[in-house]
Amino acid sequence: MAKGPAYRVPFRRRREGKTNYYRRRELLKSRKIRLVIRCSLSHTRVQFVKAELKGDKVLVSAFSKELEKYGWKAPCGNLPAAYLTGFLAGLKAKKFELKEAILDAGIKKPPKGSRIYAGLKGVIDAGIYVPCDGEILPDEDRVKGKHIAEYWKLISSSEKRGVMFSQYLANGLNPENLPEHFNEVKQKIEKSFS
Repeated sequence: MAKGPAYRVPFRRRREGKTNYYRRRELLKSRKIRLVIRCSLSHTRVQFVKAELKGDKVLVSAFSKELEKYGWKAPCGNLPAAYLTGFLAGLKAKKFELKEAILDAGIKKPPKGSRIYAGLKGVIDAGIYVPCDGEILPDEDRVKGKHIAEYWKLISSSEKRGVMFSQYLANGLNPENLPEHFNEVKQKIEKSFS
């Protein structure tokens, strides 16, 4: 650790790697609602957050575990689940008459076509305006899970299939049918908000 009178200790959340205060200040200066998307290995959370003096206030939130209410049988941590979570959050936000937001992707810059951008695409497809470059969004085939279905076909060993796709098989879903299952769940979500 540095010593001397000129050394300045960073804020605690900066030291913990949780908050980039420069980027946060720039987002807050816009005075717009922030679209906060956070992904873990097994889940995705999409929130519309308003900054207030007392602290941030969550206006609308969607968690990938909620997809099970709509019949989602695949794992909640993959790219199609991130899209559906964003789509669900976008429809909830429209119910609260939110029309636009700006993306708050977190402290690290996410790679192009990642789950964070899949969630963003879901929010945009739900009808919320979020300024972004179209190149960063994943293409339709990846959003529907065709890459997962193709990988299932590529693996010939049933032992390896059982290990890698155990959650799909335990829930009674053949990974080959993931794109059709995705469309069914998306339609159920749309129906519940119409």
